[in-house]
Amino acid sequence: MRHSARGYKRTDRIADQIQRDLAMLLQREIKDPRVGMVTINSVNVSKDLAYADVYVTFMGIDGDQNVQESLEVLDHAAGFLRSLLAKSIQLRVMPRLRFHYDHTIVDGPRMSRLIDQAVAKDKARHGDDEPGESVGE
Repeated sequence: MRHSARGYKRTDRIADQIQRDLAMLLQREIKDPRVGMVTINSVNVSKDLAYADVYVTFMGIDGDQNVQESLEVLDHAAGFLRSLLAKSIQLRVMPRLRFHYDHTIVDGPRMSRLIDQAVAKDKARHGDDEPGESVGE
């Protein structure tokens, strides 16, 4: 695989371009209220350019049912969006778009809170003794 001067693979450059163009298209073209504001967190393009996995989050949409509904709207519009992308990105084959909900945005803060709670419990259990200190020094 040849790399450019910056070390970017071709699929990475294509993924970045799809992310930029798709963000604009979603804002302009998708008016379905079930989707709301969509943020594209990342795009991964397969080596053979067959698929582009698009990881998204939705602002103001809560609950698994609503997220699933929003993903279905995007999946339904995927062919339309792909055809618009093909007009702006010059590729022989435009990857098929597959939309996925990006759980890391939700799970990250939750995991951070759990870690903070565990650290606090550990400190409470062991007291505030500094490591290496012993009683009577």
